[in-house]
Amino acid sequence: MFQPFHRSLRAFPNCLRCLTIVLISGMFGGMNAANAQVTSKNNAQLRKALKQFPAADANSDGVLTMQEGLAFRQRQKSKRNAAPAAKIPLTHADIAYGPHRKNVLDLWLAETDAPTPLLICIHGGGFSGGDKRTFHNSPLVPAMLDHGISVATMNYRLTEGGKNPYPAAMHDAARGVQFLRHHADRFNLDPARFAATGGSAGGTITLWLGFHDDLANPDSDDPVLRQSTRLTACAPSAAQPSLHLPTLLGWFGVEKLAEHGGGRPLFGIPPDAPLEMTPRVDRLSRDASPITHLTPDDPPVFFTAGRYRTVNESMSPNVWVHHPIMGIQLGKAMDVAGVPCFVSYEGGPAVTEFDNAADFIIQQLTTGS
Repeated sequence: MFQPFHRSLRAFPNCLRCLTIVLISGMFGGMNAANAQVTSKNNAQLRKALKQFPAADANSDGVLTMQEGLAFRQRQKSKRNAAPAAKIPLTHADIAYGPHRKNVLDLWLAETDAPTPLLICIHGGGFSGGDKRTFHNSPLVPAMLDHGISVATMNYRLTEGGKNPYPAAMHDAARGVQFLRHHADRFNLDPARFAATGGSAGGTITLWLGFHDDLANPDSDDPVLRQSTRLTACAPSAAQPSLHLPTLLGWFGVEKLAEHGGGRPLFGIPPDAPLEMTPRVDRLSRDASPITHLTPDDPPVFFTAGRYRTVNESMSPNVWVHHPIMGIQLGKAMDVAGVPCFVSYEGGPAVTEFDNAADFIIQQLTTGS
């Protein structure tokens, strides 16, 4: 009877989950209001909760009781479960983070005195379309802000028929991370707690940033490029951990797959040229594959995908490119590397550690803060 209750605790920062555990311990240990009053004056977890969430002190007396803490926790849960009535106004819009016209980002800044963690949202679109405004109505934004996490969403160079092939999109996203770290004081961000999420191509970029060696160049004349590109956590959705066709054929157990329109421009292959695995394409597609760069020091991942179905050679490319097998194979590789990976898809085994990707992000960015 207690399992659903404990699962609901995962949606909240560690201090509030510990607050609830204090109350449970009291109930089963004989504690009651008549013989004990646990508050932030005599409980370390409540003191931590009060410091991180001063709004939980309902009567503003400077003391947080368990009742106040649990009531605050319930209000936060209700906010997260409710669909946003309207998009939340941006704190900053169209901030230029690089020289290209597509190098712009939007920011929602959490209203806290202490530097905040940051979730960076990267849009999808097959590397040839999409826009940062995809996230303007996303429930992720209020969910993060409610937990003191700021949010950024960025545009990046699209392939434009091969004009901007790999690694343009990845390097743009990396510069966006570096820009935000460089201006951490300006935006009240904690540069040590940056996570990323994105769907499809945005999820692939997220994983590539998460696994790739740090692109910081300490000798650069550009102070932005001296910053780290490393992340605390990654939460891709329907992403492609590999863009290397022979690898994908092996994963799916087929001899061929219907061509996806995003592949040629990403690797600079003209539309009228034969689609061949030349040494150049082999090298580029391996390097563009996040899984190529996976090492034991990489951040944990929560991978989300849709319904599992049997793959065949005539399957629509928009289906196989987002298939749960991508996450399953990534999970196997990360298990070998000793890096936590949680894979959630329709028809798959339940992820017991987290309710969803938002819960994962919140825990990764707030635990121990």
